[in-house]
Amino acid sequence: MMLVGEQTRLRAIEERDLAPLLEWRNKPEFRRYFREYRELSMAHQRRWFEDIVLADRSVQMFAIEDMGGVLLGACGLCYIDFVNKGADLSIYLGHDDLYIDDVYAPDAARTLLRYGFDELGLHRVWAEVYAIDEQKKVFFDALGFSLDGVHRETHWTEGGWCDSLFYGLLAHEFNPGADR
Repeated sequence: MMLVGEQTRLRAIEERDLAPLLEWRNKPEFRRYFREYRELSMAHQRRWFEDIVLADRSVQMFAIEDMGGVLLGACGLCYIDFVNKGADLSIYLGHDDLYIDDVYAPDAARTLLRYGFDELGLHRVWAEVYAIDEQKKVFFDALGFSLDGVHRETHWTEGGWCDSLFYGLLAHEFNPGADR
């Protein structure tokens, strides 16, 4: 399956994507924003690919490409709850050390949200962002997400605790063409 936005295409993650995705995930400047705190090996990456990406029905991960087919990063809907119709949105761009930008990341996210709401019938998409992640806070606000709540001092990073911020977007609030 391929999902097509205005600037990006989302396709199934393939074996050839594992090495660059691993390299990007292991960058300390990115990893500080991820739940996975340790450096990952290719064995970890392959296990994630085989056990989660290929086999776990509650996770739908995609490679993000530009329209020329250049791999930019990854995104997905995780912890999909088909009963309560919710999922966690995960996204990052590793190409050119972008992490989150103003063009590709919003387009990929809107494409993924459209898929989640229209095709999967989700009611709510949420995201956990660490308080130190200024780019993602701006990003989710621009996509129309609301700050639903704060879990205090959940993440140990750089010698101190930081809060987890939970953002949410309901299906009826989603406006795929809007940028705030």
